[in-house]
Amino acid sequence: MIAKKIKSLFLFLLVLVTANAQQPAFYNDIQNFKKQDSIHFPPRHAILFVGSSSFTKWVDVQDYFPGYTIINRGFGGSSLPDVIQYADDIIFPYLPKQIVIYAGENDFASSDTVTTRTVFERFKQLFRMIRDRLDKVSVLYISMKPSPSRQKLMPKFEEANALIKNYLGKKKKAVFIDVYHKMLNEDGTPMKDIFLDDSLHMNAKGYGIWQKIIEPYLMKNKI
Repeated sequence: MIAKKIKSLFLFLLVLVTANAQQPAFYNDIQNFKKQDSIHFPPRHAILFVGSSSFTKWVDVQDYFPGYTIINRGFGGSSLPDVIQYADDIIFPYLPKQIVIYAGENDFASSDTVTTRTVFERFKQLFRMIRDRLDKVSVLYISMKPSPSRQKLMPKFEEANALIKNYLGKKKKAVFIDVYHKMLNEDGTPMKDIFLDDSLHMNAKGYGIWQKIIEPYLMKNKI
């Protein structure tokens, strides 16, 4: 009898582990967004922030932009392919009037083999997806930031930022927002006092820099 119970418990745990192993990356994050939406779906034609942990950790982003309706769908650790994969869940259902993207930094951090051309092509894929489905929406791309913990990747960030800036400069209703250079000291090194102890994510001072740079490009709510 005891052996039978142990066997049943083992089989249950095996099924549970197998099920979790089959879940795609960031599955739980996306499910949490869906749960939030089922309780209270965000208003249409808001401003959608989508991307990686620099948005995830900006939990009070709405407070930085009074007069604007913000939907924050950043999920930590995500790269451009992840945003593309979940676009049907975290972009298109909201019918935003404006989309603000922060992604690409984790692409480089994930592997030394990821090139600037690879990240650029990934961004173009995401941009085209948005244009195909939401052709009148304004798209803002925030440059990859110079994090102290990723200082060795800064040359790649700069090159990829330049490629994306040039690309968006030729598109309508598209803006490249440069936060990179405002986060550097005079000697070209990243400011350390605008980051948390992990030297990767920003503190309130860092987000204050972003707020001043981003706000002029946001579309205010109609009165």
